[in-house]
Amino acid sequence: MVSFIGCSDDLLNKLPEDEISPEAYWKTPNDLALFLNQFYTSFQVHSGFNGGTFEIDNNSDNLADIFVNTRLVGNSTNVPTSDASWNFNSIRAVNFYLENSSTAQGDEVTIEHYNGEAYFFRAMFYFNLLKRYGGVPHIVKTLNTDSPELYSPRLPRNELATKIVADLDMAIAKLKPKSSAESFRVHQGIALALKSTICLYEGTWEKYHDGTVFAAPTNESTKFLEWAAEAAKTLIDQGNYSLYNNGTDKTYWDLFNQIDYSGNPEVMFWKKYSVSEGVSHKVGHYLPYTGSGTGVTKSLVDSYLALDGQPISVSSMYNVNQESSLTDIVANRDPRLAQTICTPGDLITVNSGVADEIFEFPVFRGNNEITSTTGFQIYKGGTTDEAQRYDSWTGAIIFRYAEVLLNYAEAKAELGTLTQGDLDISINLLRTRVGMPNLSTAPVADSNKAFPALSDVVNEIRRERRVELALEGKRFDDLMRWAAADELIVGKRLLGFKIIGSGDMETEFTDLIGNSILVNSDGNIDPYKNTIPSGFEFKIGRDYLSPIPTEEIVLSLENLTQNPGW
Repeated sequence: MVSFIGCSDDLLNKLPEDEISPEAYWKTPNDLALFLNQFYTSFQVHSGFNGGTFEIDNNSDNLADIFVNTRLVGNSTNVPTSDASWNFNSIRAVNFYLENSSTAQGDEVTIEHYNGEAYFFRAMFYFNLLKRYGGVPHIVKTLNTDSPELYSPRLPRNELATKIVADLDMAIAKLKPKSSAESFRVHQGIALALKSTICLYEGTWEKYHDGTVFAAPTNESTKFLEWAAEAAKTLIDQGNYSLYNNGTDKTYWDLFNQIDYSGNPEVMFWKKYSVSEGVSHKVGHYLPYTGSGTGVTKSLVDSYLALDGQPISVSSMYNVNQESSLTDIVANRDPRLAQTICTPGDLITVNSGVADEIFEFPVFRGNNEITSTTGFQIYKGGTTDEAQRYDSWTGAIIFRYAEVLLNYAEAKAELGTLTQGDLDISINLLRTRVGMPNLSTAPVADSNKAFPALSDVVNEIRRERRVELALEGKRFDDLMRWAAADELIVGKRLLGFKIIGSGDMETEFTDLIGNSILVNSDGNIDPYKNTIPSGFEFKIGRDYLSPIPTEEIVLSLENLTQNPGW
């Protein structure tokens, strides 16, 4: 167990992991940078034997993993004794840094920039705790064995979020702008982007959880939504970023498998890989050709509009008969769909000396990660480079400008101040890039809209977010902050392609249908049919937050209170 609340000598009496003594080593700005480097490993990037960041959505209704997500299924019954996520080590290291960085001498602008990095990371670490546990103790100094803060109670979530924003404001004030910042280090624009995301998260959480056991003691949703819109608008007005467009009809797909993003106007922050330097990943090994042990859900596929900009439930350009063919499903649809899932004829690998590999059918005859669970196989993020079929070196995007535009439109819509001009400088830029019609403040109503109680424009903005950021690890946070489990999770199973009646697909896999390929009464692939026959049992009054480990409550002398339902 790692926590600031216990009385462990390792935790309280020692310096951070590298045991850098500021008096001995922090003499120059570079010494500060070296200490801060440890925090850069905290970003979500490609790693492990999997599809990298493109599989993070396995924790949501966008992807159906071979293993049912435990958070969504709601089958946890016991509060854990300890939890590695209840971890304040990095926060303690930031606090140690901020208390001692003044020992360094040198260019003050550079030193202040590094101090800005520290405030940025402390905000990010506390935001991660806020999302998982709600309010937590807020500690901004290193503690000793007799520090009373060891037994601090949880801060109300709205107060914690306000302090997180205060750290980001310090970061914004101190960090260098993109034009003068060092490559691969946080700069002012990244702090503004994170501020827009955090404020949108808290603003919508407090708005949609109001009146529930997860509500903030004081509903400050308007304040946070205004801050979200302001931070995003500042980035928009600065003009340092724009959407990537290479002028082809697959611009969106091409965005996600580049080796070098240093000249990409949309990618604000990214991780570089190099096989020659021993820094690589396995995304190219799994995507798109193995299925990666997951699959895009029918729910996500159905979210994509028809080419006329209308939902498929009402558009004359889409007919339910199209669902019998992967090729037909993407016809007359938002082009991002065909650039997110594999369809027959898609180039999988450009081979040397032999014929190129072309997608024909999903991978259903493999096992574990060499299989597709839904028939909608991931195409987004894959590379056709034969050299990267095992070790890959495409970059991992951490922050991109498109999310800032989506944050801005959603915050304005939630505030009730959205104008056509707001849409034109945000969502409509995303739509224009892929040749889709503009969104208006009075869109055509979807007869199957995901959130019946909300306005059509809010539904469409949420749809746009889902489509644009699909498979980028954002969906779970959206479901939690929107309090969307009752509409989209509880009682649901994640479905896939309608294989019964699909012609070639049904014929090709007739021996598997009903065996390894499970289907529902409508003929759709139903990978969780036997696993969760009643659907997800996410507990509305419990599972929006994780439990506080019992050991932490005991060590706090019961000053920490448990989350609702646990």
